[in-house]
Amino acid sequence: MNEAEPLLAVERLNYVVGDAAPLTILQDISLTVREHEFVCIVGASGCGKTTLLRLIAGLLTPTAGAVTFRGRPVTGPDRALAIVFQDYAKALLPWRTVAGNVELALESRRVPRGERRDIIARLLAQVGLADRADAFPVQLSGGMQQRLQIARCLAQAPQVLLMDEPFGALDAMTRQTLQDEVARLSAESGTTVVFVTHDLEEAIYLGDRVIAMESRPGRIGEVVDVGLPRPRNQLTTREDPRFLALRHRLFNLLPTGH
Repeated sequence: MNEAEPLLAVERLNYVVGDAAPLTILQDISLTVREHEFVCIVGASGCGKTTLLRLIAGLLTPTAGAVTFRGRPVTGPDRALAIVFQDYAKALLPWRTVAGNVELALESRRVPRGERRDIIARLLAQVGLADRADAFPVQLSGGMQQRLQIARCLAQAPQVLLMDEPFGALDAMTRQTLQDEVARLSAESGTTVVFVTHDLEEAIYLGDRVIAMESRPGRIGEVVDVGLPRPRNQLTTREDPRFLALRHRLFNLLPTGH
């Protein structure tokens, strides 16, 4: 890939539903994501954030425009693009153990059985579940279940991790812990992340850039460069005057629902 070429590109994308009374969900969306970048997408409920992420993942087909990955059109699910859903309980297989859920991704990659144990152990250690390999999802807390979903996605060896409000259902302390975990995993692995959230502070804390969406129809209002140094700290970063200024700027861009 040419260094000037984006890893992901969304070009003049539109998404319309309904035949008798068409409703435009997304209109003229164009954006790029560079390799190793952490991009957050924010906007009020109903602005089309999740729809945009599903289009990028190849789970939906655009009405017009295109999504490309390394210059190639995304026309369906791609193993290089892993998606983490908000509803972790539905994403996990309840009849498989923690290790078995991670192994599912290795099976789909046709990783030889003899190599899987070490990979699973490494991934579970990365997400803090090394001692829960034999447990079943129902025996895990919500935060642990989301860690497991992330581990399973990482087992795909993705180049891009697409995350759809993954911490929205978790308590504040667990949420902040997982924010730091995802930031660390992204930095260590070099995985590109596109992260959807309605939480402005979460977007600023995690992102290199924040894409602010407008509503009805969903479209890009502004792209904000964060520019805060890494690694970030939940206490000092959130009290940094630059962090507060960015929050104020985004709040004024997206007053509805915040």
